[in-house]
Amino acid sequence: MSADRTLSGVGVGPGDPDHVTVKALRILEAADVILVPSTEARAGGIGRAEEIVCTHLPNKAEAISRIPFSMAERRGIGARRSQAWEASATAAVKAFEAGASRVAFATVGDASVFSTFSYLSDLVSQRMEVKVEVIPGITAMQAIAAANRTPLVEGQEILSLVPWTVGAEKLARVCELSDTVVVYKGGREMTELRAVLQAQGRLDDAVLGTDLGLPSERVVPLADVTERAPYFSTVLAAPRRATTGGRI
Repeated sequence: MSADRTLSGVGVGPGDPDHVTVKALRILEAADVILVPSTEARAGGIGRAEEIVCTHLPNKAEAISRIPFSMAERRGIGARRSQAWEASATAAVKAFEAGASRVAFATVGDASVFSTFSYLSDLVSQRMEVKVEVIPGITAMQAIAAANRTPLVEGQEILSLVPWTVGAEKLARVCELSDTVVVYKGGREMTELRAVLQAQGRLDDAVLGTDLGLPSERVVPLADVTERAPYFSTVLAAPRRATTGGRI
């Protein structure tokens, strides 16, 4: 039966519809049902992943099913997020039981990077036999590096991706070991995040990216940011390189 049922995690990039891969579009076009997250910020309306899908595939609008997701829980795995994973899995299982041969989950960024898809696929696989596939997408850290013309890594440099939700102490330890540090999910606690990077000598060259890939995209020096930023903000703290000054 697994050969007849495929669950696809499809990364659609951080925001710019032009960053979607050809393979992602092919898989989404073939899907009988496309699950997309809908957060509180969108008030149950169309979310970023859905916007990207519909830009390329308006004919798939009727195949889209919105799953409510909460961004209110800042640290750890809370009840609301667990409920969202459960709702996604239930929607996928029901779609397969109704005859769907392919169900796709469209996720902003990449399906293997801090994505709900890993939890979704585990829950569905516990309930029925399915083939699981992952279609990679461009990540926010790639997008901010490109927008700021800053290499993520060169030579033997070490790159670390850190969710701010791990806390200030762990971020400080990572800064001591890595050449380039990218921080996700820190917009709501910008003052504390800035303080950590400043203590590590990382603030002067760090930048903050918001709405990456969208017309409202902003990439600004983190030292100039004093207000809170959106939850899905990205901070890039790359080393100052002797040859290029850190920029392409």
